[in-house]
Amino acid sequence: LGTPKVKYRGIFLNDEAPALTGWAKEKFGGINSKMYEHVFELILRLKGNYLWPAMWGNAFNDDDKRSPELADTYGIVMGTSHHEPMQRAQQEWKRYGHGPWNYQTNDTTLRRFWRQGIRNMGSHESIVTMAMRGDGDEPMSEGSNIALLEKIVADQRQILAEETHKPADQTPQLWALYKEVQEYYDKGMRVPDDMTLLLCDDNWGNLRKLPKLGDAPRRGGYGIYYHFDYVGGPRSYRWLNTNPLPRVWEQMHLAYEHDVKQIWIVNVGDLKPMELPISFFLDYAWNPDALPATGVAAYTQRWASQQFGPKYAADIADILAKYAKYNGRRKPELLAPNTYSLATGEWAGVVAEYNQLLTRAEAIKQKLPAADRDAFYELVLHPVQACANLNELYYTVALNQEAAKTNQPTTNALAEQAKALFAKDAEIKQRYHAVAGGKWNHMMDQMHIGYTSWHDEPRDIMPAVVTLAPGAAPMPVPAPSTPADIPYVSLDAEHYTQAVNAGPITWQRLPDLGRTAGAVTALPTNVAPTEAPGGSSPHLEYRINLPQAGPVTVSAYLAPTLDFTNTTGLRYAISIDDEAPQIVNLHTGMKSGEGNMVWERAVANDILLKTSQHTVAAAGPHMLKFWRVDPGVVLEKLVVSIGPLPATYLGPPTNTADSKGKTPNPAASSSLGSR
Repeated sequence: LGTPKVKYRGIFLNDEAPALTGWAKEKFGGINSKMYEHVFELILRLKGNYLWPAMWGNAFNDDDKRSPELADTYGIVMGTSHHEPMQRAQQEWKRYGHGPWNYQTNDTTLRRFWRQGIRNMGSHESIVTMAMRGDGDEPMSEGSNIALLEKIVADQRQILAEETHKPADQTPQLWALYKEVQEYYDKGMRVPDDMTLLLCDDNWGNLRKLPKLGDAPRRGGYGIYYHFDYVGGPRSYRWLNTNPLPRVWEQMHLAYEHDVKQIWIVNVGDLKPMELPISFFLDYAWNPDALPATGVAAYTQRWASQQFGPKYAADIADILAKYAKYNGRRKPELLAPNTYSLATGEWAGVVAEYNQLLTRAEAIKQKLPAADRDAFYELVLHPVQACANLNELYYTVALNQEAAKTNQPTTNALAEQAKALFAKDAEIKQRYHAVAGGKWNHMMDQMHIGYTSWHDEPRDIMPAVVTLAPGAAPMPVPAPSTPADIPYVSLDAEHYTQAVNAGPITWQRLPDLGRTAGAVTALPTNVAPTEAPGGSSPHLEYRINLPQAGPVTVSAYLAPTLDFTNTTGLRYAISIDDEAPQIVNLHTGMKSGEGNMVWERAVANDILLKTSQHTVAAAGPHMLKFWRVDPGVVLEKLVVSIGPLPATYLGPPTNTADSKGKTPNPAASSSLGSR
């Protein structure tokens, strides 16, 4: 196996009620050493070595004294989450703390509390979380300041030195730059060089900050805290896997190229629904160099073969990839009757895609040996079945609400159909819980239908449908408006005519990354920006035909990458023919975090949509050019339109062909042309 490229590779069990908590209580009597023994074994089998334990109502070091002993026996490095300093769980403060969680007014009590955490740690291998946030993973008070936080860290390190009887820098420590804590760093707060700076994503899989090019290396290095699960805005997502592997690869590759190699840890929620992305995350952390962008699909096929043998591995891998892709473009918890367009047929197309996937999965199940069918249901068929049903539910509600506008005779039947689909969701859950004699009972207890705000309700809520009173007279249905036939060109990014590379910069296809097809980005990402795009600087060329001269709009659909450079926003440039490239900033008005509507829309829609205005001199063939400016920009689709197009969620479908009249096949070659 060799030596891992990332030193500490781990998972965080979080947001674990009601699913993991209910399962553990039934099987082991609670989240205790009996359960953790299986978790430790799992981590080792997946080539990990690090764990943040469950902390919703749980305290790893206090609930069961055998748990930390077992961790040490298995060689698992233990930590506490980003907001639980000095090896003490939040629940321990609730049990043993006195007074406010406020260092300005209660420092003596807090130091005593933290000192006991280090005593409890003893000689067990650990990474100690430092500094502090507000109680319960909330921001600290407005009165908190950098000087106070630096004093907190200094006092904590003094406790470390006194209790371990060795210099503080000999105990591994991390400082998590989570949410507002990153602002303290950006405003000048610094910690000793031996502490690992744990950088974070935005809770939606988009990295917020990376080391700047040219920064001196830190002795403690850098880490990443990533999310496959989250409780918070714009909507909690905790039910099933919504994490397409190509995007995980792209973001963690970004981290790796910026020398983030000390800690990779990922929030995996209830653990069970995330089998594939957890395996991928830990395998990739072991050796990122061994898994290129074009190798993600092959990885999924190998994983499927390990579970079910090689015969159907290619088909199973494709199903796993597609269901994560479909869930990634709109997380199930965010679905609503108006998510997709009824008028354009987009909603019907989405439902058809899911149902086609379901048909394929059900056919494979019938071909598998009986001994494999339970595992296949849990890992493959169930999530496809549940999500196909959920999308059909919201589609049917949309049809019901549309029919009710004019009292159509189908209104009530559609309402009953929607109610039946809602009931079917519960039946699917019970089927999962009954598999293998109830082996994974409670793992699907998470609410996922009927959100009214960012947080979940105690139970699923049937979406509102309309039932007409008996005898309601249908109203005339307005004749469908015939929109003007607005010409447009829609291109998947990977279907370029030519890729122009320059110097160390090459264009890389990212197969299957994005909401519809694949994507393209410029690599490597640790190279300075192209400040003056044009001429022979790196760009993609797309041959298009336009029916008339005059103004056009170019819409670029981009992955919701954040400005990880923390400067003025990531940029690209766009031009048609020989005009000067227009520079476009992805992040105008955006600041990651709840309350910023630009960010909330980008992560909810899984896309950044940017537009630019151009004028073409004549009808006929033209060359559309997409220019590299900043690293890390990921292009999914380009649309050139002469006027406003019908509103859709996924954008206009691809309608272009190459010079031979065929849609290019990106799988035919993974290397990109240059000149």
